[in-house]
Amino acid sequence: MKKTILITGSNGLLGQKLVDLLSKEDHIQLIATAKGENRLPNQEGYIYQSLDITDNQQVNEVFATYKPQIVIHTAAMTNVDTCESDLEGCERLNVKAVEYIVQACEKQGSFLCHLSTDFIFDGADGPYDEEAKPNPISIYGESKLKAEQIIQASSIRWAISRTVLVFGIVPDMSRTNIILWVKKSLEEGKQINVVTDQFRTPTLAEDLAIGCWLIAQKEAEGIFNISGEELLTPYEMAIQTAEFFHLPKELIKPADSSTFSQPAKRPPKTGFILDKAIRVLGYQPRSFNEGIALLAKQIQ
Repeated sequence: MKKTILITGSNGLLGQKLVDLLSKEDHIQLIATAKGENRLPNQEGYIYQSLDITDNQQVNEVFATYKPQIVIHTAAMTNVDTCESDLEGCERLNVKAVEYIVQACEKQGSFLCHLSTDFIFDGADGPYDEEAKPNPISIYGESKLKAEQIIQASSIRWAISRTVLVFGIVPDMSRTNIILWVKKSLEEGKQINVVTDQFRTPTLAEDLAIGCWLIAQKEAEGIFNISGEELLTPYEMAIQTAEFFHLPKELIKPADSSTFSQPAKRPPKTGFILDKAIRVLGYQPRSFNEGIALLAKQIQ
């Protein structure tokens, strides 16, 4: 008997990695959903269904049609600065849509794995475990915390998968990431300023997809930190990238985050403690350098 898994946001970075991973599993009927056309290069091993998660009627219709046993909800407005300027859009996508998905899960008896973020914390005393008290300092962080609270107050079976600074590439990726940005800048001989006073545990998209799959397989309930293990500054990430690609490190200049003007506040030090995910799920993330190596292979 095949288990039906529905993914939201299948056109996004994590969504595409999840489709890639789960479409190879014979015992799964995979439903990939996103707004608009299917942008995935791999068109086999799953059903694609266009879905606007901010439309309650559409959500209910799609859930009633496919009756998913498991839902992995990856779709969100994740551009932190856009959330500051588009309050209504952020609320609609990151909060209201979660209400609709939770209600649909209630009707169908679906288990929900929801993606959340380190930005629910203020970054005063990271890295954090699953018990740490959230205190968001941006609109994005607030919206993601509200979503968590909606899920936790519901009657459904749920897991929240919190993650940090996801990096990776897919064929049609419009957004860059720190590795590609550093590589391109240094190859062009450009000097770049990179912050030294923010700390993260950067997460390879493939590892995050595996973490979500481990949660889904076990239908493991509760909050799980799914990220990389190494606590690094963006400056350290840039240096490691330059070293991997044998590019001139002297073009990378250390900078203080106060020299950058960004609409949204960033938490200075987040990062996650992964003991629970390692113990309960058997989660084993790759090192940052292994992540760079995987990206390098995919670029070619």
